[in-house]
Amino acid sequence: MAKCYAFIRKWGLSIFMMLVIFAFSSIPSKEMPNFSWADLIVKKGGHMLGYGLLALSYAYGLRWDKKRWWLPWLLAILFAITDEIHQSFVPGRHPSILDVGIDGTGAGLALLITYILLKTKF
Repeated sequence: MAKCYAFIRKWGLSIFMMLVIFAFSSIPSKEMPNFSWADLIVKKGGHMLGYGLLALSYAYGLRWDKKRWWLPWLLAILFAITDEIHQSFVPGRHPSILDVGIDGTGAGLALLITYILLKTKF
């Protein structure tokens, strides 16, 4: 039981973030909200925020290992690729390599900003 608790404590945030991203990407295009003139900004900003939080949760699960700083970023990109494949099965949605790039950028920025803040002891 202690090992299960330790696993959940270590990786629970990552699992939660992956479930949230999966849920949002499961929404058919006809049911997606439209944010008028800000639609692109809100949706692509949501990609960056979601994958930034996912990368940070991976970094937490890896105990902020400085030798493997690139691994949370890579894991976020790999999940973004699988999410785009998943979207190809959702009515009205399609996979986009551009979204993978936006997701990777969000993940990288979140990790970089956090690294800078931790290094400067903000």
